[in-house]
Amino acid sequence: MPELPEVQTVVNFIKDKLIEKNIKKIVPVWPKVFDNFNEHDFYSKVKNTKIIDVKRRAKFIIIELESFILAIHLRMTGKLYFVGKGLPKHTSAIIKLNNNETLIFEDVRKFGRFYLYNNLKTINKRHGYEPLSESFTKEIFLEILYSCKRGIKSLLLDQSKVVGLGNIYVDESLWLSQIHPKSISNKIPQKKVFILYNSIRHVLLKAISNNGTTIINYTYTEGKTGNNADELNIYGKKGFTCRVCNTTIKKIKVSNRGTYICKCQKVYLAKK
Repeated sequence: MPELPEVQTVVNFIKDKLIEKNIKKIVPVWPKVFDNFNEHDFYSKVKNTKIIDVKRRAKFIIIELESFILAIHLRMTGKLYFVGKGLPKHTSAIIKLNNNETLIFEDVRKFGRFYLYNNLKTINKRHGYEPLSESFTKEIFLEILYSCKRGIKSLLLDQSKVVGLGNIYVDESLWLSQIHPKSISNKIPQKKVFILYNSIRHVLLKAISNNGTTIINYTYTEGKTGNNADELNIYGKKGFTCRVCNTTIKKIKVSNRGTYICKCQKVYLAKK
């Protein structure tokens, strides 16, 4: 599933072509792609289809109109990009603009969804801090970890606490901080929490600069994949040698997720 860097990269590549344009037509090629509205609702509710802004909130692509927002979640295999002639086989939705450009949503597994909301309130209720925002401080992060008694990997994957992190970037951030994913959040020393805070931001920013991580399906525009897979240190590296401790990287299960670890990651648990 695309994580924060992949979603942000898609936003970066479609934003300039969308702002100030009007949506001429929006078509659900696969009817269930529109979650809480239908094609008729869109035109009856949205009085002006001019696109004011395109941004990311959590793992949603937000197309902001004058009276509503169109929120798009890519889920596992969703792709949002401009096309010329013809439609890809797995097109789920089409957005036609007033300049005759066509934005399509392609989704092989059909898990991706479009939502129509008045504003971001509904999404904000279910989602926590943006890890690259100014409001997400070291002190806030410390409070989140210490107010819970949870496995650190499970906590970092919880979108109601901190958004945008998935399996790839949690494993990378924990490795960079030398924290074992089975550690208990409120037992990690404050100094290590602050190192983890910096690691999360570093890992995410690096991935955005590389246009995201392509493992299987992700493309940020038609036919173009992200380059960040070449920069991964531990995710997907089972059997490779850790460049820090020179031991073999292993794959285990943590919170029912495949998780990559090495010996340089310390486990912080409650004392018996």
